[in-house]
Amino acid sequence: MTTKVAVIYYSSTGNVHALAQALAEGAAKAGAEVRLRRVPELAPDAAIDSNPAWRAHLTATADVEVATHDDLRWADAYAFGTPTRYGNVSAQLKQFLDGTGQLWAAGELSGKAATAFTSAGNMQGGNESTLLALYNTMYHWGCLIVPPGYTDPSVYAAHGNPYGTGHAGGSGLPGEQVLAAANYQGHRLATVSARLLGSAV
Repeated sequence: MTTKVAVIYYSSTGNVHALAQALAEGAAKAGAEVRLRRVPELAPDAAIDSNPAWRAHLTATADVEVATHDDLRWADAYAFGTPTRYGNVSAQLKQFLDGTGQLWAAGELSGKAATAFTSAGNMQGGNESTLLALYNTMYHWGCLIVPPGYTDPSVYAAHGNPYGTGHAGGSGLPGEQVLAAANYQGHRLATVSARLLGSAV
């Protein structure tokens, strides 16, 4: 049985998008079928246009499909990505998650593997608290959290965040080491999910 992984993210200027791509590639290398999806932008045009990088990224990723509830139903495993907003989940991703009440009540989200990744302005800008806040939703869904932990050298090389890949966005787009950690995280998610599916009764 092929594991199906949904990588669902929000990115304003491209950092989280790059992590999402690396994570999706890692899951695919592990043999998973992958859907890469973005959630809708909620910010007004005035805010987006105030930052040229924000507008440029929104335009460049217009062809990335928008996440729907069908993607959640389809997937065996989830990877969610968000930039840090005061140590918390971005409004764009949070709105998508907050709209899943009927799926949750029907038990359609439980028993699936889930992981998360993020980016803040600097390494102490709330990356860990954002990941922990994002996992709160997964706990309510009844998911099985699959963090990278300290299970691979790539985690250490990318500043050693055991909760999920975190990037210091103030330094620019993620470099090779951080992308390698995200790639490993996707591979690990797909591998663990495959084991869960193999042991299902």
